[in-house]
Amino acid sequence: MRRRAFLKTAGTGLLALSSPVRRALAAGEPIRIGLLSPLTGVIAAGGRELVDGFNLYWDQVGRKAGGREIEVVVEDDASNPNTALQKARRLVEQRNVHMLVGDILANTGLAVAEYVKGNGVPYFIPVIAADDLTQRKRIPNVVRIAGYSASQSTRPLADYALKNGVRKVVTVSQDYTFGHEQCGGFCQVFTEGGGAVLQQIWHPLNTPDFSPYLPQIQSLNPDAVFAMETGADGSRFIQQWANFGLKDKIRLFTSMNATDQSIIRTLGPEAEGVLSAGHFCEGRDDAANKKFVADYEKAFGKLPSIYAFSHYSGAMWLAQAFDAIGGKVEDRPRFLEAVRKIKLSASPLGREVSLDKYGNPVYDIYIRKVTRRADGKLWNVPVEVYQGVSQFWKYDPEQYMKQPPYSREFQGIKKA
Repeated sequence: MRRRAFLKTAGTGLLALSSPVRRALAAGEPIRIGLLSPLTGVIAAGGRELVDGFNLYWDQVGRKAGGREIEVVVEDDASNPNTALQKARRLVEQRNVHMLVGDILANTGLAVAEYVKGNGVPYFIPVIAADDLTQRKRIPNVVRIAGYSASQSTRPLADYALKNGVRKVVTVSQDYTFGHEQCGGFCQVFTEGGGAVLQQIWHPLNTPDFSPYLPQIQSLNPDAVFAMETGADGSRFIQQWANFGLKDKIRLFTSMNATDQSIIRTLGPEAEGVLSAGHFCEGRDDAANKKFVADYEKAFGKLPSIYAFSHYSGAMWLAQAFDAIGGKVEDRPRFLEAVRKIKLSASPLGREVSLDKYGNPVYDIYIRKVTRRADGKLWNVPVEVYQGVSQFWKYDPEQYMKQPPYSREFQGIKKA
């Protein structure tokens, strides 16, 4: 009798737990996605492209997945962490979204991640690259679909530089977490491979004039410079590098962001030949990539940026997860498990992509070169590919995470 009573109680509990899902499906309720994007502030142009890329995919599939309608609710995070937190709360607590997606700047993403840590709302970050969100401070319901960790792409670039005769470098970077982590990944691999970092130059965001730094670099006579620049700083650095006469004297390697379409579509010959590394390469000769680039260009009249690409691919990832669970996103544990199990193929990301056990993608990293397309537009084409690159490179993950996070004080530089 006790066994029958237990089974009856357990069965009632399971029915109660599933009732929100049953009610939502019975009512034909849409899957509501809260999309956070900086539509105003320092990176507003990228924010608009984020929204465009995300919506383009849903438009292409009729705004349906998992047997349910898809509703995207957009909020402007204003490139500000306090605003991002306020808008995340509004989306969850007033608009009743089932999940959050987006943000660009690390400080906005970290603010939202801390919020969802307390309530379990799934949060997907195709652009937010802070290493520790999928390493030392990972949160189970924060998943980096179609994204990357900051130091992930710069390690192959360091390896490529070494294999191509570079032995002495200077790094130049914006002085904030993303810059510290990108430089750290580069410097650790470069010095472990026998290279030397002659000097590291850190500058504020929105630096209008790089002329104080360029003579310093020239006087050090490096084989190459690694420049970690985003936004307007990327454009200004590349222009001033060429104007100062260094373009044909010292090899220039940059972060993926510095030669992103959001930068190089406004540049001219000064950008040609610059090398970078990233998981997106708009000039790659692959059917899925070519279709995405053509579709985006047709819809918006320009080549896609990393912000559009990442959120288009992120939407594709989510759609496959919705299909896998029949649209039952209210069952958060099952939904998050489905997201983690996705093996994304036939996407602009290239070969089949999956997540590691920490919630970060493992995929190919392309060494990219800025060249001119047949119509004269600048774009990135691959010159070499590093297959299956993990956020931990070739290190053992648990051992790697015992070292400090990259910062100005710790760059992983091996002592000579």
